Amino acid sequence: MFILKADDVSYTYQNKFQSVHAVKHVNCTFEAGKAYAIVGKSGSGKTTLLSLLAGIELPTEGQVLYRDQPTSGMDCDTYRLDCAAVIYQGYNLFPLLTAEENVQYPLKVKKIAPQEAKERAKAALLSVGIEEKQFKRFPTQLSGGEQQRVAIARALAAGNELILADEPTGNLDITNGDQVVSILLRLAHDENRCVIIVTHDLEIAAETDEILMMKDGVLEREQ
Repeated sequence: MFILKADDVSYTYQNKFQSVHAVKHVNCTFEAGKAYAIVGKSGSGKTTLLSLLAGIELPTEGQVLYRDQPTSGMDCDTYRLDCAAVIYQGYNLFPLLTAEENVQYPLKVKKIAPQEAKERAKAALLSVGIEEKQFKRFPTQLSGGEQQRVAIARALAAGNELILADEPTGNLDITNGDQVVSILLRLAHDENRCVIIVTHDLEIAAETDEILMMKDGVLEREQ
């Protein structure tokens, strides 16, 4: 049973010179317990589609449905806080917060009790391979792979059902990239999350359960 659906979704934006049809009449569904890859060349619309699924942008036509509810009728900040966590290529950690504080941040926004937030953050960090001695380090004191694992731990601790990752290995070497992909696949298969990864790397895509191919804003095929 799908938990997320793009129903005839299109997205058009206007720049100074023209209207750009970034996504054109896309239809696809996503289930819990599975990992998906959205692949395509630069400019194919894959990142725009991820933004629509995450509620960062709203479709100009059609609708994105989360558990049969259109995101256009939701508070999108709340949707991302409670349901759809986004993991970015650039990590997007708060530079003045420690690794532990970064993971605790969405829990504090949700008004989770401090002790519970601390315990959930610790469990999430350990589960992605961050050691306790690293909890008090700031992002600049961590490697790129460690920062990305902290970003994943933040999504994990918050309990989000949807994990949407935009080129999560783009700034990492092969070893760290493989580790991050393994963690994301584990979240799907062992923890019943729905994981959607935008990537240009076909080897990463091949490890997922389904691949969505984008070209010129059109979903060409699923496999």
